Amino acid sequence: MELHEPELREVPVTAVLAALADDVRLQIVRALAEGGEHACGTFEFGVSKATRSHHLKVLREAGLTRTRVAGTSRYVRLRREELERLYPGLLDAVLAAPARA
Repeated sequence: MELHEPELREVPVTAVLAALADDVRLQIVRALAEGGEHACGTFEFGVSKATRSHHLKVLREAGLTRTRVAGTSRYVRLRREELERLYPGLLDAVLAAPARA
């Protein structure tokens, strides 16, 4: 299965910021920043499987993550180096902001 993963330079910064503006997506990004690659099904943020899949798709299409398919499993990781190269300091600033309760 082919997943749409745009080149980050083709994604407007507004799309990156919009993807990071959602609390659940921000929690996913924080988890990826702390722990590297994760199986998609391991994210438990009090949302349904369909909602979780939607959030992961938004992050992928905004250029924030890469997804690796292995059989029936999908593994997601943050595109940290690419983000830092194109938008220096953006991810660190977002991750440094206090999490909302």
